[in-house]
Amino acid sequence: MPSLEWIGKEKVVNHHLEVPYHVLERKYSYDEEGQHEADNGSENMIIHGDNLLALKSLLPKYEERISCIYIDPPYNTGNEGWVYNDNVNDPHIKKWLGEVVGKEGDDLSRHDKWLCMMYPRLKLLHRLLSQNGSIWISIDDDECHYLKILLDDIFGRANFIADVIWEKKYAPQNDAKWLSDSHDFIIVYAKNKNIWRPNLLSRTAEMNARYKNPDNDARGPWKASDFSVRTYSEKNDYPITLPSGRIVNPPKGRCWGSNEEEFLILKQDNRIWFGENGDNVPARKKFLTEVKQGSTCKTIWFRNEVGDNQSARQEVKKILKEQNFDTPKPTELIARILQLATDKDSIVLDSFAGSGTTAHAVLDMNAKDGGQRRFILVEMEDYADSITAERVKRVIHGYPVNKKEVLYDTAITTRNIKDGAALFADAKDIADQAKETYDKVEGPKVVEGHLQVLGIEKAKENQKGTGGDFSFYELGAPLFQGEALNAAVDISTIRGYVYFMETRQPLPDVKADEPYYLGSYVGTAYYFCYETEEATTLNRTFLHTIQTKADHYVIYADRCTLSEAELSRFHMTFKKIPRDMARL
Repeated sequence: MPSLEWIGKEKVVNHHLEVPYHVLERKYSYDEEGQHEADNGSENMIIHGDNLLALKSLLPKYEERISCIYIDPPYNTGNEGWVYNDNVNDPHIKKWLGEVVGKEGDDLSRHDKWLCMMYPRLKLLHRLLSQNGSIWISIDDDECHYLKILLDDIFGRANFIADVIWEKKYAPQNDAKWLSDSHDFIIVYAKNKNIWRPNLLSRTAEMNARYKNPDNDARGPWKASDFSVRTYSEKNDYPITLPSGRIVNPPKGRCWGSNEEEFLILKQDNRIWFGENGDNVPARKKFLTEVKQGSTCKTIWFRNEVGDNQSARQEVKKILKEQNFDTPKPTELIARILQLATDKDSIVLDSFAGSGTTAHAVLDMNAKDGGQRRFILVEMEDYADSITAERVKRVIHGYPVNKKEVLYDTAITTRNIKDGAALFADAKDIADQAKETYDKVEGPKVVEGHLQVLGIEKAKENQKGTGGDFSFYELGAPLFQGEALNAAVDISTIRGYVYFMETRQPLPDVKADEPYYLGSYVGTAYYFCYETEEATTLNRTFLHTIQTKADHYVIYADRCTLSEAELSRFHMTFKKIPRDMARL
């Protein structure tokens, strides 16, 4: 198979294996009651930190569990100003660290940097994706073809699904130097194309409106379809006498869709339509109740169906108001992907989260169909809390997050109800007064009272919140410090990491009488003998402390004094800390 070569490729092909595991530190949880320091148990995550490190840290819990991945990486147009930060152990690539990637003439290696940045992330995303999952990547012409070859290499050419064309804008760009681009791509791959199948799109009212019931058939609305077919069969070539008495034959080169005997059965069952006057060429009745309840998605997505750049910016402005975001995606676009690629209990991952559109789409879809989809967002920029998480907070509540904003919105809407600058000034005064008095009991009454004086009804919020919750995380310390375990990492976190990497199961509760015991799975008991201040040993003394009955034992310790024969006799596997941990 053809391959793609670039500067630094041989250094990044296995870089994802060298990336250290980091602890994810929960900073707060959020739900409809507001923000909490205590953990509210939410399975939705927003992670602030480098997405390469974050993806590696998700592996212990989420490897092959993600149903749908959507990412919107830098398009590498030369205008984004993204920075190469991956600390690959190579002198040439280290020269790139911290460099803002510029235009073609300014940065001759920008495509190499982009490919070096994307490769290890795609490798980790491939590991996180479930066997029946799919990945959707937004991109434009600058790197589309390079990205396709990368994905062929990592996901396998046989798992390519489609290259979707999204109409991102309507009006032509008159200052374009060559042609005005009006579309982006969404490249779609499955983890296993033989398993993955997209869902159908919901039937639209327009589609259903094509079905009528002019003869009041008890089976409901139907649509007439051609009774003739192109594949010729002599037994299906016969004359039909219409109710009007006229005799018709199939069109030249075609035949009827069934033989004469089957036709008479269909006619008897009132499944053949001859027109209101009984003189039309026979057509077969196709009932709405018998068609598949959805439509197969096409590979061209128009802006009137899934939004465009302009509608996305307007949406973000409406939600965040004081915050700006240059390149958001419309919620309708991500909702289309979710509709095709998720079930009601899927986990959705977006490791280039940006303004948080993916979480918005997940929460919105759950609110509409009662689903329990979960989202994991990763954003490395400083706006992870102020924009990404803030948007999700506002979506949960129906946009305004705090009461000050609700009061301000209520007051300021008065300018659209009556004419006149004076009224607008009054509205502004009301808003200012509301903000000043918010912390007092009389605050809401001030707004409502002023509006009543002006003869204006209090404005109501039309936007209903989605509900939902999430927890916000920062990327914490690495699990290993050099070749040793990092003493700064909580022991319960390390225990959970070891048990999950061994069993892919969450860590059970600790047994008070066996502090080193992790849990048992499929006949094997797991022990993690670790102390921060002293070395531990798997020896005969330790064997007497084991109380759990199992067919086999996996025991982590700093050293082992039992012989290979003894380990075999006691059905034990010794693993050294931290050497064998790093191999998990």
